[in-house]
Amino acid sequence: MLTSDRWHARHSAAPDDAPLGFVEKQGGAVRIVALDPHALRLGLTPGLTLADARARVPELAAVEHDPHADRLWLERIADGCDRWTPMVALDPPDGVTLDITGCAHLAGGETALAAQIEQRLGAGRLHLRHALAGTPEAGQALARFQTAPAADEHHAVRRLSIAALRLEVEVETALRRAGLKTLGDLAARPTAPLAARFGAEMVATLHRVLGHADSRISPRRAPPALVFERRFAEPIARTEDALAVLDALVLEAAQRLEERHEGGRRFIGCFYRSDGAVREVAVETGLPTRDFAVTSRLFRERIDALSDPIDPGFGFDLVRLAVPVAEPVGPSQLRLEGGRLNEEATAALVDRLSTRLGRGRVRRFAPRDTHIPEQQVLTLPAVDAADPLPWPPRRAGEPPLRPLHLFDPPQPVEVLAEVPDGPPRRFRWQRAMHEVTRFEGPERIAGEWWRVAIERLPDPEPSVAHRRPDEEAHSLAPLPARPLLTRDYFRVEDARGRRFWLFRQGLYERETNRPAWYVHGLFA
Repeated sequence: MLTSDRWHARHSAAPDDAPLGFVEKQGGAVRIVALDPHALRLGLTPGLTLADARARVPELAAVEHDPHADRLWLERIADGCDRWTPMVALDPPDGVTLDITGCAHLAGGETALAAQIEQRLGAGRLHLRHALAGTPEAGQALARFQTAPAADEHHAVRRLSIAALRLEVEVETALRRAGLKTLGDLAARPTAPLAARFGAEMVATLHRVLGHADSRISPRRAPPALVFERRFAEPIARTEDALAVLDALVLEAAQRLEERHEGGRRFIGCFYRSDGAVREVAVETGLPTRDFAVTSRLFRERIDALSDPIDPGFGFDLVRLAVPVAEPVGPSQLRLEGGRLNEEATAALVDRLSTRLGRGRVRRFAPRDTHIPEQQVLTLPAVDAADPLPWPPRRAGEPPLRPLHLFDPPQPVEVLAEVPDGPPRRFRWQRAMHEVTRFEGPERIAGEWWRVAIERLPDPEPSVAHRRPDEEAHSLAPLPARPLLTRDYFRVEDARGRRFWLFRQGLYERETNRPAWYVHGLFA
């Protein structure tokens, strides 16, 4: 029903009395994958070809199936279910599982909570089947396959068809041929023969559905560290009032974080509309904070930067603030005594720019524990947590060992050098010849032999030259992609004072007979 509910919600002006089928091409035939309630009542079933279905019901209307839109619709329903419990998981293609442990008493019990969910989702013209059970698998099986009420959950589950296990077609057919048609039939048989004939996974699924094995859902979102919310008996219809409530929740969160000696790194404001729609606004900070003014200003700037303003619709009946990430915050010095003024001011600027421009627009450099030059630095969003790996120290006045600008990828050059490991004497780069007057090196960097990787560098130009002291220069052919080889780096200066960072790829007659040269960077 999910597919037809989504289509009718998007096409409210379409007539409801015409049977509707959703089709897709499968194996050269157009088959029906979903039907609306009217088409089901006429006896049609998914799996029929469109031609067979129209032979039975000529007035059947066909619509192209869109599984991606179904997935987005299911996620939207799951977002609305967050108002009752943070433990919400998707059960594709058309189910949502809620773990209401410890939450049911807020609505007056499990039965009252289920009635509330059914009433709210039913108001949106959604067809809903629900069930309460001790395990997620049992609840999913009862909601999909239960046809008649039973005295208790145990008997209801055992009366279900083996289709509730959602097995492969071949396995289900083999079970039916063996006379095992219900879960009770399977439960009455010894486990070992069933596992030997139909697989251990089938037995494990059966035990989870029957409640003999403990199981948990994997929620779509990890439960946040702190949650604050306001519920309203009558929805509030003005966006300004909802933002004022959010400010009050931010103040409450700041007080709670101060009591816990913590600060938030990420804050998510959720506005739940009475029609089930949910709007989220998230802000992040570079340093843990519990400053009410800072967090409130970031929320305002984030909301002002939205291309789609927050629409209250028929009103908000719940406003929630979640703090997914909280970190310890120790005491800091006063600004008069030095303190963290510069660090905090920089972090505040980064937070504001990231909120206005986007999380990935403001970035920072992060060191990495590797000796391969092009992999030693990465750029990450500036609001991410600082990497504990420190930058390598350098003494004052010491010249830099690495250039400020690296080429990605390194650029091949024509080099005249002595072999096996002599420095470059002359090289041609970008059609210009450079005479080397001074050099430093070599600095040998071996490949990371513990990583299974292929190094892909540009092929050297066909006139790369090397010479022995008693031989003339000779040309080498271009090289294909090769495994990680040893590099010999040289810091060189030409006759005009320009400084380059060159390396020779591969040890002569040990790793390759054709060492290639590349320029990897430029010094300022």
